[in-house]
Amino acid sequence: MATKNLQLLLTESVDNLGIVGDVVTVRAGYARNFLLPRGLATEPSEGKLAALADKRAKAEAALEALTAERRKMIGKMEGLEITIERSCNDLGHLYGSVTQQDVSAALAKAGYTVKPREVRLPFTIKRVDSFDVLVKLASDMEASIKLHVKADRHIDEDERDEMEFDNEGNLIERSRRGNKGRSEAKPAESEPAAEAQDA
Repeated sequence: MATKNLQLLLTESVDNLGIVGDVVTVRAGYARNFLLPRGLATEPSEGKLAALADKRAKAEAALEALTAERRKMIGKMEGLEITIERSCNDLGHLYGSVTQQDVSAALAKAGYTVKPREVRLPFTIKRVDSFDVLVKLASDMEASIKLHVKADRHIDEDERDEMEFDNEGNLIERSRRGNKGRSEAKPAESEPAAEAQDA
């Protein structure tokens, strides 16, 4: 059974729906359970549209100012670098993952107001490393930032150098030995033979 849609006139601006004075088409359940009980919308009519004209003009001016402010902010954000510290194991694997909310909070600390849904993570971030992250406020407003995920404690870098990960942060399994093991492998094989000849 198809969900019935309704046309309503917004009496207040509603995020992700429209500004006051817009006539929008919404699902009946959303209208009944959210918009109408809160006085955010009503049935459209010419008289109601006219009554909302001044309020709509103010809302349009506020929206233009907000858009200009956000455009300025996204321009400053291009190339920004932020750092998030996380607990991890000795191989740099995080206990959990870095989320859109985490990046949004880090940006807020840096003075940039960005909603979590405006942070576009390339994949699930679950290791210590640096990542390019897209922040997209609108189709024509986006910036690329650098996210550094660091361990909250010292990790033996020699051991981490031996690890390789794919693009999603999964460990690529391969036979490996520590840096010391590799550099000492040849002397370890040749020296005993030389000692046997001396003996």
